[in-house]
Amino acid sequence: MPACVIHGPGDLRVEELPSPVPGPGEVLVAVRYGGVCGSDLHYWRHGGVGDFRLREPMVLGHEVVGTALTGPLAGRAVAVHPASPCGRCPECRDGRRNVCRDTRYLGSAARTPHVQGGFATEIAVPAEQLRPLPAGLEPRRAVLAEPLAVALHAVRRAGSVAGKHVLVTGAGPIGCLVVAAAGAAGAARVTVTDLLPAALEYARVAGADTAVRADDPADPGWPSEVDVAVEASGVAAGLDTCLRLVRRGGVVVQLGMLPPGRSPFAGNLVVSREIELRGAFRFDTEFDDALTLLAAEEAFDGLISAVVPVREAESAFALAADRGRSCKVLLDFGTP
Repeated sequence: MPACVIHGPGDLRVEELPSPVPGPGEVLVAVRYGGVCGSDLHYWRHGGVGDFRLREPMVLGHEVVGTALTGPLAGRAVAVHPASPCGRCPECRDGRRNVCRDTRYLGSAARTPHVQGGFATEIAVPAEQLRPLPAGLEPRRAVLAEPLAVALHAVRRAGSVAGKHVLVTGAGPIGCLVVAAAGAAGAARVTVTDLLPAALEYARVAGADTAVRADDPADPGWPSEVDVAVEASGVAAGLDTCLRLVRRGGVVVQLGMLPPGRSPFAGNLVVSREIELRGAFRFDTEFDDALTLLAAEEAFDGLISAVVPVREAESAFALAADRGRSCKVLLDFGTP
């Protein structure tokens, strides 16, 4: 079966691998679509994401939907929750399974041996990771459940945003979904910044009230201050913008994964304005909420830029990396 295997920076191969044999408690899933994520692009371009570095070949992908071939949901369209928390560590016992210190996450080099991902025609996963798709939700849109869950978790980390002005720095796929998540949570206004006009157009599709060129200080859309800021670009300049625009006593959520090593930031503003700086990492139960939201809103279809056959994976990755031409790019693994 074809699978997308990363061997190192710039070395992505579509290889023929044997079909997996489900182990105890696992089910076999025929993958239909996989969404190319920013972390997949980082593995492809740089051989790692954040502090997680490739040490061996790894099947990429953690945004996948398909059809269960075995188990209680056999024959049903399903989305795959990519995380398997240990359930035993202090974080899991404290209800924060998304930061489990011993989790397994599809397509992640955070541990060695790496956890192989979902960009393959068939995968074997624990049965508890499967979610049947809600009525009316097509697999093509359902593949957004994982990144939307990331966005929902980031917005929840900010606390209540109802009636507030929310700033989002970075209008990539995650940033656009943060825009949608903030709107769904009742934000009164959402302003998004980015360097690329095409990205800002996608943010408007997601529901942004104002889209601002990050490199244009004279843009009239710049707010004087905001109540909440979510940094989704993964660059220090984005965090700086958030800290300087959030009001005194406001909340900044760092969602974008910053480059490895130390990142400078305006720490004195955190002190003098009593800004609350919070991290947001992955998600937990928000995955189920994402499926419900996707089933109710067709506008998410506008964030899908292209669907590319798996055999053309490298061109799909190149397109996904070109933010001037795309938002979310999907790999197609075959017929439903």
